[in-house]
Amino acid sequence: MTEQTSQNMAPFGLLGRKLGHSWSPQIHARLGSVPYELHELEPEELAGFVRGGSWRGLNVTIPYKREAAQLADEVSERVLRLGVANTLVRRTDGTIYADNSDVLGFAWMLERFCERHLGGSAPEALGARKCLVLGSGGASQAIRAALEDAGARVVTISRTGGETYETLAERHADATLMVNTTPVGMYPNCPATPVSREVMARLEGLAGVLDIVYNPERTELCLIAEELSIPSESGLAMLVGQARFSSELFQGHAIEDELLEKIEDELRSLTRNVVLIGMPGAGKTSCGKRLARMLGRPFVDIDEAILADTGRGAAQIIQEDGEDAFRRVETEVTASYCKRSGMVIACGGGVVTRPQNRDLLRQNGRVVLVDRPLDELSDKGRPVSQAKGVERLAAERMHLYHEWADVILRCTGSAQSDAELVKELLRL
Repeated sequence: MTEQTSQNMAPFGLLGRKLGHSWSPQIHARLGSVPYELHELEPEELAGFVRGGSWRGLNVTIPYKREAAQLADEVSERVLRLGVANTLVRRTDGTIYADNSDVLGFAWMLERFCERHLGGSAPEALGARKCLVLGSGGASQAIRAALEDAGARVVTISRTGGETYETLAERHADATLMVNTTPVGMYPNCPATPVSREVMARLEGLAGVLDIVYNPERTELCLIAEELSIPSESGLAMLVGQARFSSELFQGHAIEDELLEKIEDELRSLTRNVVLIGMPGAGKTSCGKRLARMLGRPFVDIDEAILADTGRGAAQIIQEDGEDAFRRVETEVTASYCKRSGMVIACGGGVVTRPQNRDLLRQNGRVVLVDRPLDELSDKGRPVSQAKGVERLAAERMHLYHEWADVILRCTGSAQSDAELVKELLRL
């Protein structure tokens, strides 16, 4: 590291090997620990950066949490207990202090979840009760520690050993809480789940599901829990919570819970897709384009994306290969876009005909039904509408549109007005 680089270094940042698209800079900007930079380092660069940099506070992510603990001059009780650190603070005397805010961030998320959904504080809701932790990797250590601090009986489920996914249902139907600490279901490999719907349905005592994955917003594990009427939450609260405790160490003052919830809401509003569904010809594309322009977001029309990807439009694929073949292509393209964040997406009218598409739309989005009177719909250039007729198509699909939608847009007659109304309905 050159002297100039060290002198110009931001006081705060995130240290890792491959950081990709991190939300930490946005979160720390709201918390006040700025400027905040991302530092991607190779293993041989780590010690020199940590010991010699001019930084004041660092968050540390995989694969350097254990090394971060070893490079510190003093460590917290949490780091001593777990052997890993995700927060480093350079003190005024130049010494480095290491802590683990992952434990604190998850504990904050857990306490709030128990208060909201399980009828009391974490010790009251979980004390002496069985909690399942999926995964035995590095991330599970902090979660196990927080659960044990709440008095829970923690059972770790892994692919090998005495407690595996194969025996989960038969051995642990009495578990109160399940927490996923594996990367299964994380963007871009989503949707995916470490526990199937069939297995979760057999866990008769299950009262809550938590997933530390925060992208997508609704992991497949959480969507399954929602379908089974089990309260669930993915990991955004833990992400913001651990950043809060790190920032408090960086800045030397407390940060109120109210700010954390505001940051969560802001991140969800910015990253959540707006997904438009409805009858063919309802105006999803024209509304979506104006909404995307209004919000400064990328826009995609799934039918246009299919044409771009395959070189054939919906009508040609249906004519040459049949409607079933087109629906398979539609699902593939829908999956590729709906796993992304912060987009406006206009779906084809028949997206609701395949049940598996529902989770694709909802994993990272709010679903808006664009509802236009049937007598205003045209079947021009729409082979399915022409073959079946608008009335029959509506009879087959309208109940599905309503079941899948989070909100309903009653068309105003103007694409611009429709877009403004969607913005208002979703509080964007």
